[in-house]
Amino acid sequence: MQFLIETLINSAMASAAAALVVVGLALIFGVMRIENFAHGELYMVGAYATWFFGTSLGLGYWAGVLGAIAVTAVIGAGMELFLFRRLRHNAMGALIITIGVLLVLQTGAGWLFGVNSNLLVDAPVSGAVVIAGVNVPWHRLVVILAAIVVLAALTVVLKTTRFGWALRAVAQDKDAASLQGISIGHISLMAMALSAALAGAAGALMAPIVRISPYMGQPVIITAFIIIILGGIGSIEGAVLAAILYSTFFTFVSTYFDSTIASIAGLCLMLVVLIVKPSGLMGKAQKV
Repeated sequence: MQFLIETLINSAMASAAAALVVVGLALIFGVMRIENFAHGELYMVGAYATWFFGTSLGLGYWAGVLGAIAVTAVIGAGMELFLFRRLRHNAMGALIITIGVLLVLQTGAGWLFGVNSNLLVDAPVSGAVVIAGVNVPWHRLVVILAAIVVLAALTVVLKTTRFGWALRAVAQDKDAASLQGISIGHISLMAMALSAALAGAAGALMAPIVRISPYMGQPVIITAFIIIILGGIGSIEGAVLAAILYSTFFTFVSTYFDSTIASIAGLCLMLVVLIVKPSGLMGKAQKV
């Protein structure tokens, strides 16, 4: 029972971090129709920024988190303004550009911090809490609660604010939104900054738990695309649901077997879902 509870808590933490990453990925695809392969590297930048502001400069963990969000948001806005905006009608060109950004961010991190760096970020709350006889590090609960708060705030913004309404309108029909006076360029810029900030926030939250390295974003982006396909490409609700289901499934399989079997089983799960429902769990079927 204790082993089960520990696995459930680990599943919840993995689901929380994955949800932040994939919601940002779904958001940018919904608004700009771009598969951002550099999204995992924004997660990596968030972890490094947390270390730099929080540990290296000694400002504290939460200042590091805010710094990570700010840095990744600026990078995301710069990507849209100087790269994606010029390729708005060239999806393949935009995809290739994201691979280039991926390589630039990886190389930059390796050059600045070293390929085999061993950077440590102290958790904001030390120690553990006992839940049903299981010692659970406080920071794992912090990750879960912080992700819930961020996703709840995002939901409120998307459903109750003018920016959220405009963003959803652009995602549904750009031409109709433009006719209503909505600036596609402005919304795309804000959406890209928000998407990048969510990835940075996920990296910041996981920084005290995972090993920070220039290549830590690679498994993250692979998992993120599997989850996006499971949930339905462009569906934020589907992304959150699929993040919970996939992360829980992967954690249990890797715990009771190993990570290789879990990866294979996760791909099989994706294939089964696509066979039963090709548009994903909450995706809309494409008209032919």
